[in-house]
Amino acid sequence: MVRIDKKATRLYVLDTNVLIHDPAALYQFDEHEVVIPMTVLEELDKHKNGIREIARTARQVSRTLSDLTANVDIGQIHDGIPISRLTGPEGRLRLLCYDNLSVPDNLEDSPDNRLLAETCRLRDERPDASVVLVTKDINLRVKAAALGVPVEDYLTDRAFDDSDAMLGGARVYPEAGHDGNGLWETLKTEVKVKREDSRVIYRLTGDIPTDWHLGMLVSDSDDEASFEAVVRDLGPHHAHLELLTNYRHGASVWGVHAHDSRQNFTLNLLMDDDIDLVTIAGSAGTGKTFMTLAAAFQQTLDGKRFERVVFTRAPISMSEDIGYLPGTEEEKMSPWMGAFHDNMDNLLRDEHDGSSTWNQEATRQLLGSRVQIRAPGFMRGRTLNDTFLIIDEAQNFTPKQLKSLITRAGRNTKIVCLGNVGQIDTPYLTANTCGMAAVVQHFRDWPHAGHVTLQSVERSRLALAGEELL
Repeated sequence: MVRIDKKATRLYVLDTNVLIHDPAALYQFDEHEVVIPMTVLEELDKHKNGIREIARTARQVSRTLSDLTANVDIGQIHDGIPISRLTGPEGRLRLLCYDNLSVPDNLEDSPDNRLLAETCRLRDERPDASVVLVTKDINLRVKAAALGVPVEDYLTDRAFDDSDAMLGGARVYPEAGHDGNGLWETLKTEVKVKREDSRVIYRLTGDIPTDWHLGMLVSDSDDEASFEAVVRDLGPHHAHLELLTNYRHGASVWGVHAHDSRQNFTLNLLMDDDIDLVTIAGSAGTGKTFMTLAAAFQQTLDGKRFERVVFTRAPISMSEDIGYLPGTEEEKMSPWMGAFHDNMDNLLRDEHDGSSTWNQEATRQLLGSRVQIRAPGFMRGRTLNDTFLIIDEAQNFTPKQLKSLITRAGRNTKIVCLGNVGQIDTPYLTANTCGMAAVVQHFRDWPHAGHVTLQSVERSRLALAGEELL
């Protein structure tokens, strides 16, 4: 997009979608000036009515603007309204209103084109400053580039800079071999082994790798590893690793075994009483939902640790919406629960005759008393106690929406977020700005959280044929 050498004075013209996406965007531009054109104010006014999330956010932005303009006079409005910040220098807010505004030639009179016209006019009036349009609308950025208008995406909410740099949650050292001491020679650290109750702890001293973080997997192989542990304590010159349970052959979770180190790590996170928040990323077919449901049933029906399992996901269709659905909340959510029902069928399938007990009435009643399917729109204000909460398709939630769901956790509640940042169906969200990325990054160093990115173990011939067709 069009970029210029930024001058000492900068004016950032914010589009409506930036404020809707992040209501605190006004406070994210340091000492520079934030400009809100009249076109944006009119669009906020149109969006404020209703009970949808966009209406709530528009009202929140309007209240923020009202607070900023409550105790200012005409002179301050003309010179710029101070924007106080908790740290650092304060910025300025300018409200832009032009008489006899005309859109560029050969363009129809639309909100986007009026916003472009306001930005161009402000740029001509302020040659001493860098005027930059900030929008999350890709088409508007392309139109601005065609007109030579400096334009940028809103970058403040990015969890990380590189879309491929989301934490993998694992550090594998295949070069260490399987001789037992090869890993410590590779890491160049001293190690002492100690048993605490039923846990085996490896205490490392020396220079600890800088890419390690709490709750990550350390392994010497992706497949049949001889050493697999999770980082429990971490410092520049020390680390404590706890040996993981091997769910490959003997032990299992609801009859489910792991195929590689990352799946084994996932099952350990899901079964760990000290881990309250688990985020699992990976493409389709890596076993995210399958393993999560197995762990949920193991701890709810067998272990009695939780009283119920709550399953929710963003009801976003891949194509045209089919309209309103009849029935109760669970019946309305049923069309979105295909992954849930498919995995239920696989979990309850008899290995001998291939039949499934999921269709049996007694099984449905048993699970129906413990498993609840809920729409995310009705979760606001609830407190979930003794609950195993599964949030599927977490990449389709904004950081604010996912925060609203995670903060529903009460006493003895475990939350598992499942998603694939390469498959986002929500407008204005990307792999590094979606809720999934924000949760992974913000809980990176929390000792009661864990993240893992799964890798495909077995790929079907049908999937491969589909990729060749594309």
